[in-house]
Amino acid sequence: MAALGDGHIFAQPKREIISPMDLDKWLKSEAYQELIGFLESLNEAVKGKPLSVSVTPSPVVAAIVEVLNRIDEIIDQTPAIDQPQRFGNKAFATFYSQLQNSISSLLKSALPDNFHGSVDEISVYLTESVGNSTRIDYGTGHEFSFVMFLYCLFRIGALDTQKADDRIAAVTCIFSKYMVLVRKLQITYRMEPAGSHGVWSLDDFQFIPFIWGSSQFVGNPIIDPSSFTDSETVHKLASEYLFMGCIEYILKVKSGPFHEHSNQLWNISGTQSWSKINQGLIKMYKAEVLAKFPVVQHVLFGSLLSIKPMDPTKMGKAGRPGTGIGILTSGLKGISLPPQLNPADEPNLN
Repeated sequence: MAALGDGHIFAQPKREIISPMDLDKWLKSEAYQELIGFLESLNEAVKGKPLSVSVTPSPVVAAIVEVLNRIDEIIDQTPAIDQPQRFGNKAFATFYSQLQNSISSLLKSALPDNFHGSVDEISVYLTESVGNSTRIDYGTGHEFSFVMFLYCLFRIGALDTQKADDRIAAVTCIFSKYMVLVRKLQITYRMEPAGSHGVWSLDDFQFIPFIWGSSQFVGNPIIDPSSFTDSETVHKLASEYLFMGCIEYILKVKSGPFHEHSNQLWNISGTQSWSKINQGLIKMYKAEVLAKFPVVQHVLFGSLLSIKPMDPTKMGKAGRPGTGIGILTSGLKGISLPPQLNPADEPNLN
């Protein structure tokens, strides 16, 4: 992740993946390589760590959490309206409009003055991360937009790429608060899953917290993968581990046998180790989310995340860009599933 030089010119992010023919351009782009490296770096940072792990991050971490708290307040100020439709409460459009009007000032209040020039660019990713105001839906594309927002905070230097506590807190403090926020949005406005009932996610809406959440369990000698189907264990650990928080949310919003409403997760629970689950989920995310046109057609590119091809001379070890955030080596093994999993198919995490 190269530091921004003096006089860097920021740009309004825009779409570049217009048709399926553009997928190859995306997979070879600077943005793709940087974001994969970033995702894996944060995955490594939280390995074996609960959400309550003690860290001393940069002050911007707490300031961004406060921005998310302020967005949460906008939800409270914009209650759902009575309407005939069961799903997609139209009050979400009002919430979204209010967020658009306030996001710039919120971020400027959180960032030191020398980063204010970036706000018009990075605010787009934060705004996009809450869902679509027309369809009133939410999915992995919106979640990925928040990962892009986190990346931008490191790229502009508001968070320190060389500071381990910043990388940890990006997940344990900022992303965990984001999860609370989007779940509140989903419930308050009865948001639909983007796509066909969460086809590109492990539950109806999310994927990333399962990746980083499974990393939190790597090396844990007590919590076995099979335990996440036990409701008592789930409730006990949900506040400390993103993976269990996801399962707890599923148990709140869905009824019936777990193996019926969450078949992919049920199959994963039979895997021998959290390490295999974690590696498999990363592989699955690359193949079944980031390589799918319906998801990545909405990715926005600007000066911080570029669609131009990655320069091979900038690639670090294992073919990853030299981001300076401790990128993992290659050789990840795991699952590669079709968009719609046949209940009879068991994910191969070996």
